[in-house]
Amino acid sequence: MNDDRARTGHTFNPLRFTLSLTVSLCLAGCGVFGAVKKTVIGSDNNGPKILAGFIGGVAADEPRAALAAKQILALGGNAADAAVTLGFMLSVTLPSRASLGGGGACLAYDPAESSPNKGVPEAILFLPNASATRAGDRPAAVPALARGLYLLSARYGSQQFQELIAPAEEAARFGFPVSRALAMDLATVAGPLTSSPSARAVFAPDGTPLTEGGRLQQPDLGGTLAQIRTVGVGDMYGGLLGQKLAEATAQAGGPMTVADLRAAKLALVPVLNHDAGRDHVALLPTDGGTATQAAFNVLRHDPAAIQQAGEASEAAAAAARGAALPPLPASTSFVVVDRKGNAVACALTMNNLFGTGRVAPGTGILLAASPASKPPPLLTAALAWNENLHAFRAAVGGSGQNAAALATAAAMAQALAGAAVAVPDPGRVNVASCTHYLPGSAGSCQFATDPRGAGLASGGSQ
Repeated sequence: MNDDRARTGHTFNPLRFTLSLTVSLCLAGCGVFGAVKKTVIGSDNNGPKILAGFIGGVAADEPRAALAAKQILALGGNAADAAVTLGFMLSVTLPSRASLGGGGACLAYDPAESSPNKGVPEAILFLPNASATRAGDRPAAVPALARGLYLLSARYGSQQFQELIAPAEEAARFGFPVSRALAMDLATVAGPLTSSPSARAVFAPDGTPLTEGGRLQQPDLGGTLAQIRTVGVGDMYGGLLGQKLAEATAQAGGPMTVADLRAAKLALVPVLNHDAGRDHVALLPTDGGTATQAAFNVLRHDPAAIQQAGEASEAAAAAARGAALPPLPASTSFVVVDRKGNAVACALTMNNLFGTGRVAPGTGILLAASPASKPPPLLTAALAWNENLHAFRAAVGGSGQNAAALATAAAMAQALAGAAVAVPDPGRVNVASCTHYLPGSAGSCQFATDPRGAGLASGGSQ
């Protein structure tokens, strides 16, 4: 279920593709996991309070998720709050690449010296790893997305975690028009996907796969999100929801136990820190980050050396994995920046387009493929900041099979140098760039999604 496309190059121009859109979403919820003190989004006795002026921006591969994240920024949430909402929304609106059954990795940055990591970016890894249970005809990965997003919220967020889930819950319960991004993925794997009764019931309810504009409704997934919102993320990893999910995975041919769910790996780790002149570039401490670093080293000295950078990238990834790279699966990315210069860049995955292609009955969760049966993608993101100014400079999220790391490196090299750098197919990027830094120069900020995709970039002033 890969989605390789024509291998051409594209020079990325963030300014040209910046859009400015807003949307109103119903937000609701109350506190779980008590100890973390958070505020209520847009709280005002007279109703939602929308910020005026520059609020930051977002770029993602799926428009509805991007707009939900921007609304969180408009209501006073910070970059981490918006990223959490975006991640949960993608599990509803783009489950082909970012289901609750999957996982990913994020870079998080708070410029304040009083921030959790003293003004230096750090990485949150929540990879969908193999379970200890290897039986079944379609082994599933252990879900990690919800746990990873909760850690992002607890460490960097400013708002109640439950409220950040509410837009995704609403979209799943009441349905929404299928975006072009999801429709393209559905068309790519329609045959294999609809051979599974559980997936067919969701994505082809009348026997024909949904197309752009068709209504996708996921009541079981809405119920799962409601349980996470009201009971807490921990319920999915050891409570009643976890027991229900473990039983459901057995029915879906990718069995795992509650013990597998409890053992879901989560890591808060230092980034790969790359010196880029007056700025620093943080990369994910993964094989994808290592590959991005190799390509970036080449492009910093010669922006036109795309082929050489690509070769260096693949060689670094192969060395990190100890084997030559096979064709790699799809992933997705996004970037969020708020008005104070807080930033998050994430890459999410199902380890295969639509994961195992099966939905865990009664939960609505599309299961990710186990890395024991499918090669995982190169998860890659980059974030540039100025250590002396304590300020944000740029963020890139990359995807696109074997070219993901090269695409991220090329986009970051262009953001820092201002030189035209080709982002080769099948690589795709989402970019935020503030040429004169943030906080301080909001007018220099641009947000962009790759024009060859079907995502959305939205940012600026209200």
